[in-house]
Amino acid sequence: MKTIFNNYFAIVLPVCILSLAACNQAAKTTAPASNMTDSTTQAILPSSKGFEKTVDGKRTHLYTLKNKNGVQAAFTNYGAHLLSVAVPDKNGKLTDVVLGFDDIDGYKKSLSAYYGATIGRYGNRIAKGHFVLDGRRYDLFINNKPNTLHGGEKGFNAVVWDTKQVTDSVITFTYFSKDMEEGYPGNLNVKVTYELTADNSIEISYEATTDKTTVVNLTNHSYFNLNGIGSGTVLDHSVEMKAANYTPVDTTLIPTGKITPVAGTPFDFTKPATIGSRINNADEQLKNGKGYDHNFVLDKHDITTPIATVIGDKSGIELQIFTEEPGLQFYSGNFMGGKNTLLNGKTDDYRTGFAMETQHYPDSPNQPQFPSTQLKPGETYKTITIYKFSVVK
Repeated sequence: MKTIFNNYFAIVLPVCILSLAACNQAAKTTAPASNMTDSTTQAILPSSKGFEKTVDGKRTHLYTLKNKNGVQAAFTNYGAHLLSVAVPDKNGKLTDVVLGFDDIDGYKKSLSAYYGATIGRYGNRIAKGHFVLDGRRYDLFINNKPNTLHGGEKGFNAVVWDTKQVTDSVITFTYFSKDMEEGYPGNLNVKVTYELTADNSIEISYEATTDKTTVVNLTNHSYFNLNGIGSGTVLDHSVEMKAANYTPVDTTLIPTGKITPVAGTPFDFTKPATIGSRINNADEQLKNGKGYDHNFVLDKHDITTPIATVIGDKSGIELQIFTEEPGLQFYSGNFMGGKNTLLNGKTDDYRTGFAMETQHYPDSPNQPQFPSTQLKPGETYKTITIYKFSVVK
């Protein structure tokens, strides 16, 4: 028996030591562990009090996910919003990198209602508020004249979702969108699952099914400032994207239908450049968007390869984006005007946040040369997007 135990430890002990070493090495590749307590984190994240409301006869709440690194993220079932993400910066200081509000009323009354929201039934713009599907014309509410934006008058961002918090690190939101809601055909069952992973990623999984042919384009509309909410401009953030092409837009921000190389233009982020380095160039597309507000055509990729990397110039926090989607809407906060009061009294001043919305292209239902957004009965819409946070060494 003694010989058996000696042999067992001779085999297992080295393996355990190697496993511990591997875990320690892996920890060095992500953000440094924070020494913040849960109470400190809660002081950074929004309070649950402001989210205990009744909207359209349904109760809203705040939910928190956390991992063993001290990273925490807050959500609400109103609009399936991502409210806040607290991650360590290069000094280990916990930093909220997602712009959000103190309470439900902030989201309802905001001049930009999309902060951190789940967007649907169709993310981005549909030209002139209509499209034709299977020979029938569908008319939508025009909420961004002359176009429909992010689902219409009352998109998925403004409804109360059903919720199931699966574990401390996983939460699922579901919503039933009735046939012809906001003008879209088909009863649509939607599920969005957020997971806060061990490597400090927010993984978002989307699913949808329909009983009638429809169009679907779901995304998350978080505004990020990797130096922290209220820390000032994002123009000095560094951006790199695996996108050799983009879709130019007209003056109403609808794609012209062309797919244009970024080479030699201010839209070339195939090598790292700061957001502000070329944003004031005399470029017609920058004038149309009042800055960056364009869909980038992503190079061939899979979910294991980051298609965009953004680095906060002060914090050293790095955001990598992974997606199965063919496009990425890069928005540089051009319409932010300091008129919204955010969490802890901060304001959304001009270009103090950026958005990177993974998506199919804008106006795809009217532009058949773009990747299709049609969903048919018997099919399941499935797509994953990951926002991974770490620290630049």
